[in-house]
Amino acid sequence: MEIRTEYVNLSVSDGTSMRGYVARPVGASGASAGLLVFQEAFGVNGHIRDVTERFAREGYLAIAPELFHRTGAGFEGRYDDFPSVMTHMRAMTPDGLEADFRSAYDWLRANGKIGDAPVAAIGYCMGGRAAFRAAATLPLRCAVSFYGGGIAPNQFFPEGLLGRAKDVSGPLLLVWGGRDKHIGPDQVRAVTDALRAAGKDFINVEFSEADHGFFCDARPSHHAASAALAWPLTLAFLRAHTLARSQEAAAHS
Repeated sequence: MEIRTEYVNLSVSDGTSMRGYVARPVGASGASAGLLVFQEAFGVNGHIRDVTERFAREGYLAIAPELFHRTGAGFEGRYDDFPSVMTHMRAMTPDGLEADFRSAYDWLRANGKIGDAPVAAIGYCMGGRAAFRAAATLPLRCAVSFYGGGIAPNQFFPEGLLGRAKDVSGPLLLVWGGRDKHIGPDQVRAVTDALRAAGKDFINVEFSEADHGFFCDARPSHHAASAALAWPLTLAFLRAHTLARSQEAAAHS
């Protein structure tokens, strides 16, 4: 599918300006659903832009907002230099993040020409946590979290997000790596227990041979076999809750 890409500038409710990387299908039909793509801690870099484009080729209007815009607009960190991202991660606030989510969501609604079509979210690593928070903040049709550290409390996010499980708006797909030393089985279990207690619809998937960041082909931890399986699973989940429902609604209109 042919796509078009661009950067857009979004006005955030706190008075800041945030850039977003947008990829959209072109042609008569255009996009059938919107998708928020949340970055790893290394910024909206080449990998995240590539993922955003891959989703556009599947029929989504996809936007990747730069969540570090207050401290490092345009920041792209190196995967071998995690300390460089810490300043930006520590500066994030819950209110600031949720304002960013709403700004990107509102842009999809106002400028994306998707009308009342479903909007979903997906995120990786830090973005996996962001996708969970976005699902508890926005009226999303569904969300996908890849190895979302800090949903259960950890050293970087000691408050965690388990208390927000009750606010999650739609089904969740949770994807983890079995060899991930950053997110142990106890943390995964804490997330699923919280969702189960809140009566939420979720799918929990572990790739036993995969490490943290396994989906990113720019990282040493990339695990090609697991990534190859995770991609169609992700698409099937999103389609079941977004594109399929958009097409059904169009057929009955």
